[in-house]
Amino acid sequence: MTSHPARADPVAATLARRRLPLVMGIVNITPDSFHDGGRFAAAGDAVAHAHRLIDEGADMLDLGGESTRPGAAPVPVEEELARVLPVLEALRGSGVPVSIDTRQPAVMRAALAAGAAMINDVNALLAPGAVEAVAETDASVCLMHMQGEPRTMQQAPRYADVVSEVTAFLQARAEACIAAGIDRGRIVIDPGFGFGKRFEDNLALARALPELAKLAPVLVGLSRKSVIGAMTGRAATADRLSGSVAAALWAARHGAAILRVHDVAATRDALAVWRQLEGEGQ
Repeated sequence: MTSHPARADPVAATLARRRLPLVMGIVNITPDSFHDGGRFAAAGDAVAHAHRLIDEGADMLDLGGESTRPGAAPVPVEEELARVLPVLEALRGSGVPVSIDTRQPAVMRAALAAGAAMINDVNALLAPGAVEAVAETDASVCLMHMQGEPRTMQQAPRYADVVSEVTAFLQARAEACIAAGIDRGRIVIDPGFGFGKRFEDNLALARALPELAKLAPVLVGLSRKSVIGAMTGRAATADRLSGSVAAALWAARHGAAILRVHDVAATRDALAVWRQLEGEGQ
């Protein structure tokens, strides 16, 4: 068993002291992500984009070296590591916690050893060795619900009761992590909008955010997704900014702890206006 030096968990600490949801900026180091695939595939471009997001007010960053969009094929571990690690290492000392979006335990271990503060796993640490990779550290983890796997998840998703099924899954995964030694305060959950979900499933889960937030802090990732396109009639992801910001505000109002977004500046501006209109300080 490999151990890492004990450290204060910056994600849990920030969640504990902030009233507003944290804004997590997305950095896709991939050629095929659904919105910005290829724009930041080169390490230098990804690092520059990460610093732009920090300048725009990102509370944390989420680096991903494998697209998990519907229909995406898995990426070999060595390739994912080659994409993610140089960017993670370049962001040391950036002043914000860095999350790694990965399903692979080997990537988790390498990223945590290199200073990642959170593992954001669409597979909810179900892969053999994944729970142990996080439990050996003091990092946070985001457990997401996904029906199926990215290549096929949107072909025919079906639920009897999507809210109760997703809630039960996330609760079970959180309890499994706690039993393995991951402190409850380090756990974040994500209902997995667009991951094996129909339009009506996404809406039901969004409306259930207050109940989900009673289990654990909730990460909401609706930015630029097809459900936003369906609600607005905007087919192109480039045209979904306004809808994405509206969804982020709605999620913030209904209990989201982290907003995972492509557009940090627009989201922060909207949150600032909302807070002022509500009569709250910054």
